[in-house]
Amino acid sequence: MLVQPYLIRFAVGTAALAAMALLVGFDPAIAGDKKPDAKQKTAKAVPAVPAKVQQSKEKVAVVKPSTEGKQLGYLELANLIDKAIDTRLQAEKVIPSERADDSEFLRRVYLDIVGHIPTAEQAAAFIDNKDANKRAKLVEELLASPDYGRHMADMWKSLLLPRNSDNRALQTDPMTKWLEEGFNSDKPWNKIVHEVLTATGEQDKDGAVTYYVANATVDKITDNVTKVFLGVQLQCAQCHNHPFTDWKQTEYWGMAAFFMKVQSTPPQMAARNGSSPEVKETNQPRRGRNGLPDSAKQVPPKFLGGDEPKVKASDPLRPVVADWITSAKNPYFAKAMVNRIWAQFMGRGLVNPVDDMQDGNPPSHPELLADLAEQFANGNNFDVKYVIKAICNSQAYQRSSKPNSQNADAAGELYARMAIKVLTPEQFFDSLRVAVSNGKAPLDPPTVTGPRGLKFSPRTQFVQFFEAEDGSDPTDYQNGIPQALRLMNSPQLNNGQAAQVMIRGKSKEQAVEQLFLTAVSRRPKVKELEMVDKLMKKEDAPKVYADLLWALLNSSEFTLNH
Repeated sequence: MLVQPYLIRFAVGTAALAAMALLVGFDPAIAGDKKPDAKQKTAKAVPAVPAKVQQSKEKVAVVKPSTEGKQLGYLELANLIDKAIDTRLQAEKVIPSERADDSEFLRRVYLDIVGHIPTAEQAAAFIDNKDANKRAKLVEELLASPDYGRHMADMWKSLLLPRNSDNRALQTDPMTKWLEEGFNSDKPWNKIVHEVLTATGEQDKDGAVTYYVANATVDKITDNVTKVFLGVQLQCAQCHNHPFTDWKQTEYWGMAAFFMKVQSTPPQMAARNGSSPEVKETNQPRRGRNGLPDSAKQVPPKFLGGDEPKVKASDPLRPVVADWITSAKNPYFAKAMVNRIWAQFMGRGLVNPVDDMQDGNPPSHPELLADLAEQFANGNNFDVKYVIKAICNSQAYQRSSKPNSQNADAAGELYARMAIKVLTPEQFFDSLRVAVSNGKAPLDPPTVTGPRGLKFSPRTQFVQFFEAEDGSDPTDYQNGIPQALRLMNSPQLNNGQAAQVMIRGKSKEQAVEQLFLTAVSRRPKVKELEMVDKLMKKEDAPKVYADLLWALLNSSEFTLNH
């Protein structure tokens, strides 16, 4: 069970804080049978191989999209999503949860699209708005915000730039800014990926170059390309034929052959030379064991599960594989991306895990996945915002996370209710900034120079401290006692002045409402107002307001996206 602030408050003997924590603790009914765990992080166990993977290598029938040759608007695609989800729910005799109320939807869509909560004023304005189309309009408004591109860049930076000891000196800002500009300009996804895969030159002139600097060996780039852009876990075939799929070792090194001529300057070497890291493709591939693992095989370039392209040894190879990967005819590319977008907004992929698309791990809704990929690639020119608008306007996305008596035990793959997701460190930091400063402080505060000249900001340090394990489930709570204590004792959250600034000139009722709207994007319930009244009789009003804000920001209602 999630460590609630009142556990610590009882220990310090503050009665007002203890009562307040009980007041604002996240309703367990919202979480249903999925309760986060706040134990200390332990080594992640190696997952057992699913029985369906062990028992079958049979090919799953290829599902043709029902919308082939058509171009659907995003509302039409939203209706198609609901038809597919509802059909499965009816077949399973599961009743979905009710529609999320305005407060629940508002907070969720802000976190999912722009990566932070709304301000108190934005929350009040949306809740009080009587426009029947206000949800669709809000989605459009958020996608037009520069914070959309920043949030997407945060997520993709984590996928593209591995966190390991080799990258300690790597400056990631060039790639983050490059991605941010691409997403905000609505650059088609196939174009973004093609530019990443063919990036050449110096990092300070082309942020996409960072991708090869961060994945500096042939095996690392091959693993990342196939996993992130194709949704295929190919790394097990590097040393031997894959034990649970049909992937052969020769197929791994056939894909790796496209990157054999890539050379990059390590950040440390570039720093010593006073230059920027650089990436280029040479005329000849690597020979022998030069920079290659012992498992390396010298085989011709070959598309994964496809043909060998006709190329000369001196020809640039990355443009060839980039053309194939980003093609609308590629059997993996579009599906991999729409599956990731779906997981980002719905809490789990139609294929789950999202980077394990193979016959032994079929999608929960194969026809829906086929139609999403078809409309993304062929119908709407790889438009990421189009897919997001379709998902956010669906009833499936707008369902409450609160279970009913009929779906409390329903499998997550049915989407009977919205999954509860843990805030990413970036979402967490940016939401705290919005709450404490009412959105007036910059997203990324000024940087400070650390060892070896590396630059860090408070946001960067926060993100590093709260980072989850690579590939972790977005619905698994991994933070433990150290993270909880850091939040509870942080100067920003223990600053009584912040609460006073928020409520200046307001009556008691208005002040309490302001604090709830600020932290959890809703107005207080009657029982919560009554509790505050009781606390006011025991403590001075400024202390009660400060403690209320502290309790709200440390509650599970704040730290989860529900």
